[in-house]
Amino acid sequence: MVYQNAMVFGPDFRFHKGGFAVENARFSRVLTVEEGEGIDLAGAYVVPGFIDVHNHGNSGKDFSDGDYEGLKTLARYLAKNGITSFAPASVTLPEDQLKTAYQTGARFAKEAPAGCAVLRGIHMEGPFFSEKKKGAQNGAYLQNPNVEMFLRLNEAAEGLIKIADVAPELPGAIPYIEHVSKICTVSIAHTDANYEQAKAAIAAGASHITHLFNAMPSFLHRAPGVVGAAAESPWVIAELICDGQHVHESVVRAAFSMFGASRLCLISDALSCCGMPKGEYMLGGQKILLDGTVAHLADAPDTLAGSANNLFGIFRAALSFGIPAEAAVRMASETPARALGVDDEVGSIANGKRADFLVLNGDFSLSRVFLAGSELMEN
Repeated sequence: MVYQNAMVFGPDFRFHKGGFAVENARFSRVLTVEEGEGIDLAGAYVVPGFIDVHNHGNSGKDFSDGDYEGLKTLARYLAKNGITSFAPASVTLPEDQLKTAYQTGARFAKEAPAGCAVLRGIHMEGPFFSEKKKGAQNGAYLQNPNVEMFLRLNEAAEGLIKIADVAPELPGAIPYIEHVSKICTVSIAHTDANYEQAKAAIAAGASHITHLFNAMPSFLHRAPGVVGAAAESPWVIAELICDGQHVHESVVRAAFSMFGASRLCLISDALSCCGMPKGEYMLGGQKILLDGTVAHLADAPDTLAGSANNLFGIFRAALSFGIPAEAAVRMASETPARALGVDDEVGSIANGKRADFLVLNGDFSLSRVFLAGSELMEN
């Protein structure tokens, strides 16, 4: 199939007027098809399918529940909303519950159900976190970093853990980072680490920051903390929950100035309440309350419990906060693909890559979704 007369987000992360072809579910002839050839997209924007590296659930379903049909439900919702690849995030739970969830994730990745976002990896969020900065993580199951536990869980996941979180100030964290960073990306998260501790973690192999600014010390002029350590380390990628609740829009713009599109990864951190009406839901054995677009712990109303927005909504929010469109697209596609180590397969519109792409209207609202070159139709 050949498409022409579109504003295509090219492999240089810029929009170009032109077209592309899809052959055997992969992009070909990107920006080289001739005008008048193929299907006319009437000037619409075409961007890579979005990739969410930090998503707990939606539609009343949570990855950590370990339910296969629930995982299919949440992956269908993601695809329908323009998220064509994802790395579901677990929460702080006992090892046996995490094992079940990871085994379910491995099965889902192998079977790749039709009409669903593709599971590209697993984000292990917890249980190696600071009590002080646990946020909505369940404090009853926190523990110090444990390499053997990680290895057991990664075996259960059939090697699918792509991001593993840790608070670097905990006992044993530095040896843990040195070992695990040779297997997957290690991310600094839910931490009370100071600047020096964060720098030591980065030197040991940490190369990712989970939801920048959230569940970590503030960035202060005499105490730059994790944010300062990450900003000055050009190989470190930082996640950002750009929903207007977790991070103020001015701080979104400041983070963009510090990190740029190649190092900022938009995430949803969406919970099971995403896409659902106001009410009570669960997260890691704890009750959460959704009121509008804000989710809080039921027994701690001042504690944000994650997002109730999907990644496409996060992308639209970033645009409204003044992030340039080309940068925001990259932050929702190519940057997260690199964070997962799958940028050779997805994340950009380039010859040979899987043809997951979105057709957007002039206001960057979602019009059509394509998975492996085939349009996703409404059920």
